Amino acid sequence: MASFRTHQQDQAAAASRRQSLYTPAERVRRDATAWTMVQGILAPLQFLICLVSIALVLRYLVSGEGYHAAVLSVVAKTLALYAIMITGSIWEKVVFGRWLFAPAFFWEDVVSMGVIALHTGYLAMLIAGVGTPGEQFAVALAGYGAYVVNAAQFIFKLRAARLEHTGRAAAVARSAQVPA
Repeated sequence: MASFRTHQQDQAAAASRRQSLYTPAERVRRDATAWTMVQGILAPLQFLICLVSIALVLRYLVSGEGYHAAVLSVVAKTLALYAIMITGSIWEKVVFGRWLFAPAFFWEDVVSMGVIALHTGYLAMLIAGVGTPGEQFAVALAGYGAYVVNAAQFIFKLRAARLEHTGRAAAVARSAQVPA
């Protein structure tokens, strides 16, 4: 019976590792690389740029004022997106051994590709003079909507990983305590 119980525990531990966002080795690599800090700086910076840009684009669409500021803000948001995607792919390579689409972040990367496509579509329309400013900004705002969904994906995933790690640490601490 003891060997069966050990086998069940081994299976449960293996299943738990498969459901974890990071293996222990990946967690060590994540914590050791400077790219984690880069992502931690770029993510809120990009979000701030996005909020300012939304305000500027909506101001233009409502009042017709501030076209150049709105355009520059969308270009800045797009450049920030490119920066976080390039550094993020480097981060994935360091942590997971893949440039993109690591199993732990597969769907986040899929949605990121849509976000990039919409932002790049805006730039292409702007440079080629395709569509009205309103149509161009509509593409930008669609990109921003997709970006918000993508940011939420990452926040929920990383929050779950933090809670999982905290829960495991607490379980280890409890198991190390000697009953009185």
